[in-house]
Formats: sequence, structure tokens, C-alpha cells
Amino acid sequence: MEEETLKKQRDRRARVNRIKVGIVIVIVSVMLISIIMNIFLCIKSYSLQKQINNVVEYLNENPRVVVAPSGEAPLSEEQKLDINSSEDEYKFSVVDNSENQYKEGDEREVYLTFDDGPSENTDEILDILARYNVKATFFCIGNEDEESLRRYKRIVDEGHTLAMHSYSHAYSTIYASEESFKEDFDKIHKLLLDATGVDCKIYRFPGGSSNQVSDTDMNVYMDYLGEKNVAYFDWNVSSKDASSVSYTPDELVENILTDVIKYKESVVLMHDANAKKSTVEALPSLIESLLSLDCKILPITDKTPAIHHNKIGTGG
Repeated sequence: MEEETLKKQRDRRARVNRIKVGIVIVIVSVMLISIIMNIFLCIKSYSLQKQINNVVEYLNENPRVVVAPSGEAPLSEEQKLDINSSEDEYKFSVVDNSENQYKEGDEREVYLTFDDGPSENTDEILDILARYNVKATFFCIGNEDEESLRRYKRIVDEGHTLAMHSYSHAYSTIYASEESFKEDFDKIHKLLLDATGVDCKIYRFPGGSSNQVSDTDMNVYMDYLGEKNVAYFDWNVSSKDASSVSYTPDELVENILTDVIKYKESVVLMHDANAKKSTVEALPSLIESLLSLDCKILPITDKTPAIHHNKIGTGG
């Protein structure tokens, strides 16, 4: 009888142990499955992100202009800027930068340029420039409201260079044909002349002279500017404030300084459209950093050597 009792106890303990082992196996299995699923999801997420980055990069390098479908309201000026203001994402080769390399003892000249304004940010930028007694260049688009007309005039009155960046900034309109380009040019030129009395002679192509949007040879437009005695300026340093990446003010400064230290002459691309608040916030630190490098910060004039992406055309 005692033997039978002991056997039952051993069997019971064995069953309990098997249950415990089963529970442990289930728990471990669940944990392993969770870990494996997490690893799989991380790999999948990384793969998807990589694909998204590749698509974004492709779209940046092969831009397509978006226009309002027939029958719909035309795009607003802000929408046009959101769609088209990605100049610093175009790939280009800057001509003669081999001769522009900084060597110890050289003087650095830096030209701060702002595209796509004027806007509320333009006023803040002008306040900052005044605080540091620094002059810059504003490549403006066409706005005929009272505030914009005031800002055009303020740019001139405070000693900065007023320059043209097309009237509409709508690539599909500007680059549709030679005639379209001329009409847009005449419109922005007349607007700025009427608003300020300044006969602007400096121009920046939307997308730069190396843009991949225009179906017409850019030489045609460059030659037209040459006939008008207008110089066009690209850039060899970019803040990347119009890229698909959202940079902090400190990162914008770092983007600029990384290239400025390489060159004797730097034309810096920035933007002063309404959405570019980080550019405004970055400006004081940028100016102080440039001054600490003994850079001369200058506005573009008719004496400034032009930075061109492509050495073609006769447009200045």
C-alpha cells in the first residue's frame, strides 16, 4: 500500500513537472516568436524606408511640375512655391570651382542670397541683417499686394540687392516656350521697376541654370538675358532649406559652413518664403560664424564674378 502511495506521488510530481516544463516552453516560445516578429518588422520597416528614400531621391532628381487640372482653381502662389522650390536638390557641376578653392592666406567672400520672397520672413531677415550691418541679395518673385510692394522697397532702401527670380515661379509657365519666358521676365522686371525705381540686372532661374524641367535648351533663355544685359547667378553653397529633409537651424548653418570653408567665393542659396522659419532662426548664428572665419559678407552687384552651374549661353 505504501509503495502504491509513493508511486502515485511520483506520478503526480512527474505530471506537475511536465506541466511546468510545458508552461516554460510556451512562455519561451511566445518570447522567441515576439523577438523574431520584432526583428522581421524592423527589417521590413528599414527596407520600406529605404525604398521611400530611393523614390524621394528619384523624384528630386527627376522633378515633374504639378499644375491644376482643367476646370479647377489655379494654384496659389504658396502652392506653387511648395511644389517647385527645390532648387538645392538638383545635381549640378559648378564651373571653375577648381580655381575657386580656398588656400591659406586667401580672402573669403560670401554672398548670402534669399529666393522666393518677399514674405513675413523677409522682414525678420532684414531686421537681422540690419542688426549685424550685413548686406544680402534677394531673388524675388512677383507679388502685387501692398505688403510685398513695401518689402521690395525696403530691400532697396536698406542697401541690399534686389534681383529677379521670375514672376510666377511656376515652371510649367516659365519654361513652356521662349515667348513664355520673355513674358514672365518682362512682368517681374516691370513690377520691381515700378515698385522701387530699380532697373534690376540680376536674375536667378527657378531651379537654377541646370534645372531638369525646361524642355527648351537653357541657352535660349541665357542668350535672352544677355540681350537684356542681365547677369544670371546660380550658387555653389546650399543651406538645403528647400530639400525634402527638415533641417534644424543648427544643421542649416552646418550645411552652409561645410562648403563655405572650401571656397574663396561662395554664393549661398537660402529661401525667405513664408514656410522657411528655420532659415530665419539660423541666420544670426550663420552670420556670426562667417564673421568668425573673417569672411567678407557682400551683396551681389554687377561687379560680382558669376557662379554658373553650366558654362553655356551668353547670358552673363
